Amino acid sequence: MKILITGPHGFVGKNLIRSLCNDNELYGLARQHDAMPGVKDVFTWDDLAKDTLPPVDAIIHLAGKAHDTKNRTEADVYFKVNRDLTQKLYDYYLAHPSIRTFIFFSSVKAAADRVQGDVLTEDVVPTPVGPYGESKHEAEDYLLAHPADDQHKVFILRPCMMHGEGNKGNLNLLCKVLSKGLPWPLGAFENRRSFASIANVCYVVGRLLNEDVASGIYNLADDEALSTNELVAIACEAMGRKTRILTFGRGLMTVAAKVGDRLHLPLNSERLGKLTENYVVSNEKIKKALHIDRMPVRAKDGLTKTIRSFHF
Repeated sequence: MKILITGPHGFVGKNLIRSLCNDNELYGLARQHDAMPGVKDVFTWDDLAKDTLPPVDAIIHLAGKAHDTKNRTEADVYFKVNRDLTQKLYDYYLAHPSIRTFIFFSSVKAAADRVQGDVLTEDVVPTPVGPYGESKHEAEDYLLAHPADDQHKVFILRPCMMHGEGNKGNLNLLCKVLSKGLPWPLGAFENRRSFASIANVCYVVGRLLNEDVASGIYNLADDEALSTNELVAIACEAMGRKTRILTFGRGLMTVAAKVGDRLHLPLNSERLGKLTENYVVSNEKIKKALHIDRMPVRAKDGLTKTIRSFHF
């Protein structure tokens, strides 16, 4: 199969290329013509506008503006990248009937910033908060408002926090702290969060490309949700360190976070909320579509492999 991958130089792009390159002919779409292993050629968005891209069978759209947790990105940047580029690429797909499959990587944040109830499913009424989630949601809306015919497949994938080799997100920052032997101070908070191993993500994409799966919106998540305390224990075990979890009272930590708000400390109210909130994502729909009972990689195994790849 000939596949065009946007954002090939990113974390997900590199992992997908490693997963798909042996059995497919891959092309990249990026800002510059930078060659990379596993990809026959890399084109730019100017080539898309000029309609000079090679014929392909499928498009995997990864390119986007990631969520800036430090809130330094202007809101319009999210919409120009996450919404407008998606619309341009999808219009290209619709104009070329020979391309049979379009896979768009959205985000669970397009559905909800916070999970109402026990678990987030695909049928929730979207209530995104902030330009990142809103821009992803508007991109989804555009695809849904312009459906392809029954001979074509359009998949909107909503992954939760993805991790794997080369990941440089919040998991990496947490492990840096734990690698110094510092105790985890939020043991009094018991929450549940879903993660998505990049191995499971690549597995799903490979199946969608090669099998007759119904178009639609699908969450991507590992089977098991973990508490932050469990994540800390997994990380310490993977790094060969003793797990040290402190259980200060919730009220005390809430007050400490408010002090952090005023003094601009690492622990503030927003970060405390993100570290201790529940965000459980259902993957039942995609498993039912693929006729499987479980994902190939367990949550603990995937996280252990990711953490060991950090080389602390």
